Amino acid sequence: MTNSGRMKIERQEAPEGARKFRKRETTTVSEKISAKQVKELRDKSGAPMGDCLKALQEANGNIEDAFVVLRKRGMASAQKKAARTTNEGAVGTYIHAGGKLGVLVEINCESDFVARTEDFQELLKDIAMHIAASDPRYVRREDVTEEDLAREKDIYRAQAAATGKPAPVIEKIVEGKMAKFYEEVCLLDQPFVKEQGITIKELIGQKVGKLGENITVRRFARFKVGAPDWTIATTKAVEAAAE
Repeated sequence: MTNSGRMKIERQEAPEGARKFRKRETTTVSEKISAKQVKELRDKSGAPMGDCLKALQEANGNIEDAFVVLRKRGMASAQKKAARTTNEGAVGTYIHAGGKLGVLVEINCESDFVARTEDFQELLKDIAMHIAASDPRYVRREDVTEEDLAREKDIYRAQAAATGKPAPVIEKIVEGKMAKFYEEVCLLDQPFVKEQGITIKELIGQKVGKLGENITVRRFARFKVGAPDWTIATTKAVEAAAE
């Protein structure tokens, strides 16, 4: 066989060798993922076992990194389903010890079947409890009134202007303060009281990814004995439909 012939054969065999190497590398990563790790991630995320295994493989066996992978996928799934109509659901309640504080919240989904699942009912209870603890004023950013927005921006702009900073910097400061304002008053932007690393929006997104249906918070009410006022929040979409 000529040298040129041997060179052609070597060029053909090299990709096959590379494929074998990649296969061995993938197998090694898979072998490192134990059933215990998969179960731990399954319990933490509620995602299907197969998805947990894939996420762990992508994260090289790191539970926290794999959880981030699943969260991202859950939110992506939630975004795809966000346009679907949610006419089913349930009303959840939370009464704090002693009966001095109470919450009613309506959460919607696409089917009565999902509304009756343990996961949906758990979400209902968690969000009702969260509202009692965190006292949001609105469901979403879009629901904040123009009056409240204008008032807060004027206050933050005046505070920033008092520092003597240039206008572009002042606007950046106002932007940052408004993000904090939304986190304080909007339910979906608030960190979940039972797990501060995720927001209520992300918590809902996880359930959307697991249950396969769009889930939305329609409205809530929060009452406290002796308080001079109370909170009743409804999404603008619901208000518009009622007009």
